[in-house]
Amino acid sequence: MEVNTSVTQRYSEGAKARQEDLCCPVDYDSSLLEALPQEIIERDYGCGDPSRYVQPGDTVLDLGSGGGKICYMAAQIVGAQGRIIGIDMNDDMLGLARQYQAELQEKFDVRIDFVKGQIQDLKLDVEVMEAQLARSPINSADSLLAFESWKNKQRNDAPLIEDNSISLVLSNCVLNLVSDEQKRQLVEEIWRVTQPGGRIAISDIVSDQPIPQSMKEDPELWSGCISGAFGEKEFLDHFAAVGFQGVRYDKWDHVPWKVINDIQFRSATLVATKPDLTNRVAGHAMYAGPYDYVSIDGKIFERGIREQVSAEDKNKLLAADPANFIDIDEGTDQPGSCIPTSGSSCCC
Repeated sequence: MEVNTSVTQRYSEGAKARQEDLCCPVDYDSSLLEALPQEIIERDYGCGDPSRYVQPGDTVLDLGSGGGKICYMAAQIVGAQGRIIGIDMNDDMLGLARQYQAELQEKFDVRIDFVKGQIQDLKLDVEVMEAQLARSPINSADSLLAFESWKNKQRNDAPLIEDNSISLVLSNCVLNLVSDEQKRQLVEEIWRVTQPGGRIAISDIVSDQPIPQSMKEDPELWSGCISGAFGEKEFLDHFAAVGFQGVRYDKWDHVPWKVINDIQFRSATLVATKPDLTNRVAGHAMYAGPYDYVSIDGKIFERGIREQVSAEDKNKLLAADPANFIDIDEGTDQPGSCIPTSGSSCCC
């Protein structure tokens, strides 16, 4: 509770005046900053620029959107066919973001929403929950049980962020603020809301060594994006474990942001894709280079040789290394249909 209170207080202060200790040096696209109010720019606390992964038409979910800077940058890229959703738990940060919402939404001609919720529980609308508590306060064990039942029903009947609804989930230095016990749930929620074929781009702080318990119990270090940092390998493993493919670091700061107790803390940006098995059928894929061959899951793929693969393996290859694997069947009327089966033959 002390850590949670520290996070809330620190970022509430950060919504009112810039907190330099919360910032990593980041080179943002200046052309996307020109249209933003100065206080939105100044009161942003990130360690990377996930907005550079946004594409036209994307439905973007920003986890821990704060004052809305990344949301408003992304809004200029997605266009009228896209949508931006920012989620945050801090009322002061939400107030700052919403202060300019109508003006910038009209200016960029795109729908922008800022919602109140926990990034590890993307089904529960906290503003709706607060209204329910005002109507039915908890004053007994029975009312507590009734409230828990209401929350479960609310999650099922009216999820804040629906399953498979987001084409790009991004975040900028916020996942580390979630407790260690809830980090697995956080990643599972990101998986749930990402649509098949959707992407994630998560900028956050990682540590090169395990963080001792004494540091984890320090509210100042936790709210300062230090004590809750993922380990370098742990960060990747969490996303691979739930099913994301092509999980890798696309950006890595070689110079540490901070060194505390000989532990290096640096900014890194993780990217990955949620496989779309519905749109991939069994067919052929080719490794295009640059090496003579690669080995993936124990199977050798020689450069320039088309290989017959299952739907699952084909999707895995294309997600893991989209730059160097070619979908041979892409664009044909019946992709992958020309595959001999036992006792038959066909000609491609």
